[in-house]
Amino acid sequence: MRRKEYVGKDITVTFDMSKCIHARNCFLKLPEAFDPAQRPWVQPDNAPAEEIASMIRSCPSGALAFRYNTGAEEAPPKINRIAVLENGPLAVAGDMDVEGEDMTRATLCRCGLSKNKPFCDYSHMEAGFTASGEPVAKVPENIDEQGGPIAASRIPDGPLKVAGNVELTTGTGHKIVKGKNVFLCRCGASQNKPFCDGSHKGIAFKDPVE
Repeated sequence: MRRKEYVGKDITVTFDMSKCIHARNCFLKLPEAFDPAQRPWVQPDNAPAEEIASMIRSCPSGALAFRYNTGAEEAPPKINRIAVLENGPLAVAGDMDVEGEDMTRATLCRCGLSKNKPFCDYSHMEAGFTASGEPVAKVPENIDEQGGPIAASRIPDGPLKVAGNVELTTGTGHKIVKGKNVFLCRCGASQNKPFCDGSHKGIAFKDPVE
C-alpha cells in the first residue's frame, strides 16, 4: 500500500493504514497534530517538528513515519530490539528489512491469525489470544553485538526468522536473550514462546508465503 503523505513546513509525515494497530500513541501524546476526528487527521504544522518526530518514534507498528524537509530521515536505534507484548504481537525496532521493505519499527503477528502476515492486524484481540509478555529466557545467548542490519522473513508454514544481531525483551523491557538468527513462533501454539518449538507442524499451521 502506498503511504499517504502529510506535508508540513518543516516535516513530512507518512502513514500506512495497513500496518496500524490502533495503539493511539499519536492521539494520546500529541492530539493537536494527530486527531482522527479531524480532516486531515494529521496536521504536521500544529506542533514543533521535533515533537512530531519524537511522537512518531513511539509508534510501535511503523504505520507512521517521518522525514524532515531538509531530507533527513528517521535513524534506526543503535540496538535492534524485539519486545514481546502481553497477549499481542512482537514489536520490532531496528535497522531492518521486513520481507523486502526497509523499516525501523514494525509489529509482527505471533497469534497466527493476521490477515496481513507477517504484520499484526489486531486479530489476536478478536480471537482472545493469550501469551505472556514476560517470558523467561530458555535459550543461551550467542552474541555480544546488538547493532547492524537485521532481516525478518517468514518460513513457509513455519516460524519467523530474524537474521542478524538482536535483543529480545519482555514487554516491560527486561532482557530475555541476545541472539543471532532467532526463530520465533508465529502460529500461536509454541510451548516455548516467543521461540518456535515446532508446534506449527502439529497444528498444521498454513501460511505458504508468496
